[in-house]
Amino acid sequence: MKVLRNKKTLIDYIERQREMGKKIGFAPTMGALHLGHISLYEAAKKENDEVISSVFVNPTQFNNADDFEKYPQTLEDDLKLLENAGVDAVYVPKAIDIYPEGLKSKHYDFDGLDQEMEGKFRPGHFDGVGTVVEELLRQVQPHNAYFGEKDYQQLAIIKKMVKKTNLPVKIHGVPTLREQSGLALSSRNLRLDEKQRKEAVIIYETLLKAKEWFKSLSPKEIKERVENIFKASNFELEYFTITDEETLKETETFQEGKNYRAFIVAYAGDVRLIDNMHLE
Repeated sequence: MKVLRNKKTLIDYIERQREMGKKIGFAPTMGALHLGHISLYEAAKKENDEVISSVFVNPTQFNNADDFEKYPQTLEDDLKLLENAGVDAVYVPKAIDIYPEGLKSKHYDFDGLDQEMEGKFRPGHFDGVGTVVEELLRQVQPHNAYFGEKDYQQLAIIKKMVKKTNLPVKIHGVPTLREQSGLALSSRNLRLDEKQRKEAVIIYETLLKAKEWFKSLSPKEIKERVENIFKASNFELEYFTITDEETLKETETFQEGKNYRAFIVAYAGDVRLIDNMHLE
């Protein structure tokens, strides 16, 4: 596996792959990799000749400086995991390779997708995500790029950014990979103690209940039940919402022919955990 540590090395490498007519699949990461990330590369390997990763902790998408400082960085372990997964090359840029003019986000019009859910709690977050992903896609020039459905709002925003900037890449969503307990795999799980990790299954179990209640209750009734579950737990619920899958706007009634998704964000101590589930 090639480790490409600056923009010039990456661009030379990509030019060679393209000259050989290879189809390139790419999944960017912020490191602290787990099997959820590896599932992105397994999906990429099925549809591409060359599979590329990147590891870059992007400062502009953290609206909380403390969160950025605490974000786990495990590059040596990440590289071993990527090599074992059969990834062909990994790009490990420095900030100057992504932000040659300083750490500043572009501003995007995401048609309101960025104003919902995470956007309300993390101002500027999605401009940071859009900026780094657009830059990485321009440098790597993949035919296909892969993102996990665990960050469903992020996936929707990246699809919107690609459409609006006319980037010639197809964006694929990959289903959330879970621990045996149902807890969604996340780099933040590394910060949970053993007790929190066991109790965190409440998030998945609550989503399953919401999926069941969806058949007979209104969004308001489901939300009240979810809030009551968390009041009786050791977890602090930041928000629960059921949205239209396309607009991500919270719904007040269920309508035939529309797709809906439930989203939960909760804190175990100071660790923020997110998850979501398609309702049917």
